[in-house]
Amino acid sequence: MAQQASPRGTFLKIADAVKARIEADPHMTELPSAADLMRDYKISRGVALRAFGVLQRDGVAEPVPGGRWRVVRVGERPDRRSLDERIAAIITDEGLEVGAAFPSASVLAARFGVSRPTITKALDRLEAAGVLASGGQGKVRTVRAVPNREERS
Repeated sequence: MAQQASPRGTFLKIADAVKARIEADPHMTELPSAADLMRDYKISRGVALRAFGVLQRDGVAEPVPGGRWRVVRVGERPDRRSLDERIAAIITDEGLEVGAAFPSASVLAARFGVSRPTITKALDRLEAAGVLASGGQGKVRTVRAVPNREERS
């Protein structure tokens, strides 16, 4: 009878391989997606998710909204604020005043590494909160109010 590879422990081997990739690339900030792992290692989604669980348990990675996983490195403190809060912080961090033009959704999407629809939803929430004013389609958003630290916490 031919010897077959045992599926038990496969997720541990995948987790070890991903850890090796993280150690080899100090600039790696995001883990491959479950689909990438499934394709690269020819494994099921369940095995990929179990590997992510091992990485989380070992303190190497953490989940981020949207189903992706972020690399956690010793001594680093990831920004855990919501996207709305991080976008609102641009106003105070860059010294924008009331009436100043706000960066476009495309610029913000590239800056935060998320999709434009995700940015648009966050901008809509900031408009509803009265922080930003929409200029309409094709118009530049402007700052309506400068949030202070108490409002953002």
